[in-house]
Amino acid sequence: MDSITIYMQYIVNGLTLGAIYSLIALGYTMVYGILKFINFAHGDILMVGAFVGLLVFQALIGTASSSLWTLCAFFIAMIVSMVFCALLGMFIERVAYKPLRNASRLAPLLSAIGVSFILSNGAAWIFGTQSRRFPYPFENNPIILGGVSVTPHQILVLVVSVVMMVALTFFVNKTRMGKAMRATSLDQPTSELMGINVNKVISMTFAIGSALAAVGGILASFDFRVYPSMGTMTGLKAFVAAVIGGIGSIQGAMVGGVLLGILESVGAPLLHIPNAMKDTIAFAILIIILLVKPEGILGKNEREKV
Repeated sequence: MDSITIYMQYIVNGLTLGAIYSLIALGYTMVYGILKFINFAHGDILMVGAFVGLLVFQALIGTASSSLWTLCAFFIAMIVSMVFCALLGMFIERVAYKPLRNASRLAPLLSAIGVSFILSNGAAWIFGTQSRRFPYPFENNPIILGGVSVTPHQILVLVVSVVMMVALTFFVNKTRMGKAMRATSLDQPTSELMGINVNKVISMTFAIGSALAAVGGILASFDFRVYPSMGTMTGLKAFVAAVIGGIGSIQGAMVGGVLLGILESVGAPLLHIPNAMKDTIAFAILIIILLVKPEGILGKNEREKV
């Protein structure tokens, strides 16, 4: 296998990883776009989504051997997980964040960290600390295309991610609620004066972001397994992706996630970085972006008048 084929393989692997980062990063960027704070419990919501998806999937397939039913059971489990996490996100916003909207910016941040610890430790108490394997809903034998290996799992991740991103883009740009979300993001007080129910918009934002995190958690489970602290590093990298693309920009979250996934996949072998230290690439990129272009690739440099 020549060097070009090898790096093409790294790029394909990076696209798959980046698609997962993008789905999770969308939750960070949507919440920041409206409330201007980072929901650091977002990574743990994806962990809850992975556990819910796993339990529902295992309950549905039982001892069934039909490949068609197994695939249907997977998508049913994904939908159930999305609904559960959407409701969980709305509940967390109502209980932990809404009472602190008029407090200092540090208060909701600390509240988010507290929620993160509650979710991760609660999952460890309920499910234990052992990791669990999320079974593939189909045979995962690789397909060789021009010397590059592509697995059905990678195709599933890319297809589901693209469908979710296109659906979100359509929702935000074309629906009444999406337009209300964009208006609230630009000017919350004026949106209220124009008759927009800001509380409903914020709840919907948390619901959509949490549902996308559930999908990202399930897709990531195929490679990283399911365990109570799985959302910590994955969530942090998705946050880095959101910052790279431009926190508050939906398109930026998508671009940042894909870019981070490719740079992480290609950078480790190119720079001879051991797998145990591969996570340093994401945070090195974060530092460079903050120094060179702190608003991100697609973010806007906003100035506040005093």
